[in-house]
Amino acid sequence: MKTKKQKTHVKKGDYVQIITGTYKGKTGTILKVLHKTQTVIVENLNIKIKHIQPQKEGDTGKILRKESPIHISNVMLYCKKHKTASRYRNEITENSTKQRILIKTGEGVI
Repeated sequence: MKTKKQKTHVKKGDYVQIITGTYKGKTGTILKVLHKTQTVIVENLNIKIKHIQPQKEGDTGKILRKESPIHISNVMLYCKKHKTASRYRNEITENSTKQRILIKTGEGVI
């Protein structure tokens, strides 16, 4: 049986603010939404460091820096112009398209 994707309030490319945790108050763009685990990867935030040992003789080790997932409930849509985080509502425009509008600012989500 096929499972449905969980509904999320953010999409890839949205500009969000982290509202809890170590990176509270930081903002960034969503690179990827992982629907199965209800997490998102935000650009240049929640960086984890992994040390890799050399595999062959003569190689050197590496230090990798990679963004780690954050739970979707810990991020909120953010308006750069007004510098506020807000929830959103859906509105239908004149040309019959659905658009997400931030509640606090009244502007559309880009």
